[in-house]
Amino acid sequence: METRRKLRLPEMEGFQARWYAKQRGTEPQMALYRKQAAGLTASLPPGADVLEVAPGPGYHAIEVAKLGFTVTGLDIGATMVEIAAEGARRASVRAEFRHGDASAMPFEDESFDLIVCQAAFKNFRQPVTALNEMHRVLRPGGVAVVQDMNHDTTDADIDREVAGMNLGTFGRFAVRQALGGLRRRAFTRAQFEAMATESAFGGCTVIADGIGFEARLTR
Repeated sequence: METRRKLRLPEMEGFQARWYAKQRGTEPQMALYRKQAAGLTASLPPGADVLEVAPGPGYHAIEVAKLGFTVTGLDIGATMVEIAAEGARRASVRAEFRHGDASAMPFEDESFDLIVCQAAFKNFRQPVTALNEMHRVLRPGGVAVVQDMNHDTTDADIDREVAGMNLGTFGRFAVRQALGGLRRRAFTRAQFEAMATESAFGGCTVIADGIGFEARLTR
């Protein structure tokens, strides 16, 4: 039986959300989003439906939409939905961002070919329920890709990650502190594998890399 996480981080709203969006929107970060978008969608047919769960400012989702896919983003932060929607309008892409909870998605069964969740899964209060919802809204043969921080990451791993973000002195300090705090909430690879096994997916494949891991779950 799933155990709910006892602590819940407050949602980033207003000034805090817009500051976070600015930190995640540097050119090195944008180049990474473009690379990730191309890699994650390489095997999808043209016009496939993609859901990003907790897309934050929407940078990655918008890059996916630029490749010709129909993209939906679902985020629990109202300000993040506004920022992402603004970005999609400026980019003139086919991407819709909605306010909602990963544990109770407002979508019909079998709506998407690919689901992506980056750097947010560790914050879900009902992680197995969220996986079950991903399974429900995936089409048969569809894949959910969860990329998140690894609880086993080291301080040196975090320093290397921050060094590649091209931030100012304050930004480097703030992001390093934030990553250190998030690491305490993150799951280990073994913990995620156990949750995937408990979920409707029945298992997953996980690859650890740098400060994080990537898990793939197939319906």
